[in-house]
Amino acid sequence: MKRALLLAAMVLAPQILWMQAGNAVEGAKVDAAKGQEIVSKVCVACHGADGNSPSPVNPKLAGQIPEYLEKQLLNFKPGANGKAERANPVMAGFAAMLSADDVRNVAAYFGSQKSKPGAAKNKDTIQLGQKIWRGGDVARGIPACASCHGASGGGVPGQYPRLAGQHAEYTEAQLRSFRAGERANDAAKMMRTIAGKMSDAEIKAVADYAAGLK
Repeated sequence: MKRALLLAAMVLAPQILWMQAGNAVEGAKVDAAKGQEIVSKVCVACHGADGNSPSPVNPKLAGQIPEYLEKQLLNFKPGANGKAERANPVMAGFAAMLSADDVRNVAAYFGSQKSKPGAAKNKDTIQLGQKIWRGGDVARGIPACASCHGASGGGVPGQYPRLAGQHAEYTEAQLRSFRAGERANDAAKMMRTIAGKMSDAEIKAVADYAAGLK
């Protein structure tokens, strides 16, 4: 019972934080057309004109939840202390050039685009990836990925990002980064806690499984 309550708390705490963050920008006007102009000049080389990145190193942004994209872009911006919540020297440079309105507009544009479907490539790990995605591992304190990101990986607007169709290599790299503490902009340390309990094989299996979700 205590373990079940702990898992529930891990899911609900970030949800509350996401809702609070969403309320802070509620009513802000966005202009996807202006976002497209910025994308065509700044983002296209790595993420593609419509957000469907051609390289597995760079994430697909097409169809991603705008609130999530906005948060990530803001997290890449260096703070008053010169450090960003999400460390990435390349993205820090680009994000620093964007105003708050630019960030919202870019997020709105990418969010309005259609993500091209991906595919799971390793048939030997499908069952393991599916098991963790759908049911987690309660005994080890690993909640089901679907509890936050949805059964089909579509995410929850204002709360959790879309992972369906994302490049498996990128998802795997982010989970490893969370596990190592190199990425630390997750609410309530949720992803660091979960990834910290996953093996290399489990991370790879989940990432590959998510790539095939639609």
